[in-house]
Amino acid sequence: MVESRMINIGCGAVHHPEWINLDVHSTDPHVLNVDISGGLPFPSGFAAACYSSHVLEHFDVDGARHLVTECFRVLRRGGVIRLVVPDLEMLAREYLKTLDAVVSDDSTGESDYDWLMLELFDQTVRDFSGGRMARFLAGLAENNRAFVRARIGAEAEKFWLSQPTVPAIFIGKSPSRLIRRGRELLAGWLVRLIAGKAAQISFHKGLFRDSGEVHQWMYDRFSLKRLLEQAGFVNVKICSAGESRIPEYGKYALDVSDGKARKPDSLYIESSKP
Repeated sequence: MVESRMINIGCGAVHHPEWINLDVHSTDPHVLNVDISGGLPFPSGFAAACYSSHVLEHFDVDGARHLVTECFRVLRRGGVIRLVVPDLEMLAREYLKTLDAVVSDDSTGESDYDWLMLELFDQTVRDFSGGRMARFLAGLAENNRAFVRARIGAEAEKFWLSQPTVPAIFIGKSPSRLIRRGRELLAGWLVRLIAGKAAQISFHKGLFRDSGEVHQWMYDRFSLKRLLEQAGFVNVKICSAGESRIPEYGKYALDVSDGKARKPDSLYIESSKP
């Protein structure tokens, strides 16, 4: 079997056996447990393609620049980088359109407006898992769900279909993560014992903010193109979910599943290493 030279960075649950799949907390035998903040564990010129979906926004500006530079390093000449991120421009335009509607006394759009405000801010400022987005989705009536489905696609359906039967802190956790969680809880109680309840709350908020769940930046077609070009990439192109220079890309079902974009709120961009 030919060794894979295509890298799926921060894959989560969406991966393919013909790719090298990386994630920071893997519980899947087909996914390598790698903390990409420390760089990519591959030699220079190794890869034919680097792909990353809804990962870059979880890094601050310097961290994102480092990751893109690492992709440039590990790609061979002519290799393709494909990045997928939440589309700030699309979100901003949708927000302004919805704002105009609700200001014009269109009360039917208030739920859509509330969701867009959460998209803009909650994933950046939240200090507990799921944030206000999760609370909003859990309480959203069926007749108000169409707009959210159109915005985030399968992510919304996955949330509504999930029926946790154990505490969320234990769902899908590897033994090492459970041990770490236990240590954090113990440390929190020690902080409370020494410095009080307010310090304990701040301690846990700080741990959460450093967990990787929150968004630290957003991108539009100009800023993402500039980031790629500053790293040395050329031939930058905005793509659709199903369009790619990566050979036979559609068969991997990374961005499109059952004919639908997995994350319709996304900006898709590709570039190549000269």
